[in-house]
Amino acid sequence: MSNFVSRLACSLLFVIGGAFAAFAQGAAPPDVLKELAPTGKLRAAINLGNAVLAQKGADGTPQGISVDLSRELARRAGVPIELVPFEAAGKVFEAMKAGNVDLAFIAIEPVRAAELEFSPPYVLIEGGYMVPKDSPLKVVEDVDRAGIRIAVGLNSAYDLFLTRTIKNAQVVRARAGGGSAMIEMFLADKLDVVAGVKPVLVTYAKSNPDMRVMDGRFMVIQQAMGLPKGRLAAARYVRSFVEDVKASGFAADALKRSNQTDATVAPPERVGG
Repeated sequence: MSNFVSRLACSLLFVIGGAFAAFAQGAAPPDVLKELAPTGKLRAAINLGNAVLAQKGADGTPQGISVDLSRELARRAGVPIELVPFEAAGKVFEAMKAGNVDLAFIAIEPVRAAELEFSPPYVLIEGGYMVPKDSPLKVVEDVDRAGIRIAVGLNSAYDLFLTRTIKNAQVVRARAGGGSAMIEMFLADKLDVVAGVKPVLVTYAKSNPDMRVMDGRFMVIQQAMGLPKGRLAAARYVRSFVEDVKASGFAADALKRSNQTDATVAPPERVGG
């Protein structure tokens, strides 16, 4: 009898231990899987218009922190991954609203929060201004003046932010968001300033010495993971995932692998305000 009890106890410990290990690795329960991957696979939108988050590899396939996080989330949840590339954040947002993708890597903005369940931010990116080298505009505070025209990417995070906050200058939107569309319009239309992801502008200015990027920033872009509104079980799971990849160093390592040293991992989410 005692041997039977011992074997039973060992079996229970094995089962409990296995369940704990699965939980620790982030295994997703059925209600989460139903919302995270309703088609049986996780369809992750990859925004190639933001070079900090995603880049095209030598073979043309997406790479970068958003790709690494997508694959890791799918691995932990135990579902296949499908990477769906887009050229701009605005197009990602539209695809999310249409139900064509399940997961987005997109900046937190009030307009988007009406349609998406956001995780805490995983990466912080500065939004900056670039001007011609001889521009009389010297500091960020100089930009919001009457007669100044600011080029932005359509429906980008900095478009939405500047639309809410600029009082005197004019925000001029490129027909497409993401990539270099706003820089091309800035040059072609001889606008005064171009706004964008600061590391991207810095890279451009390094190879174009007739341009300069202003010191400082006009915003901090909080990059988060987003799911369609109402998928609350999946949103809680993703929220825990984001906090884990920040704390464990996974997010920092992903930034290093893609040489995005100007972006920083967001701090842990504050609990209780």
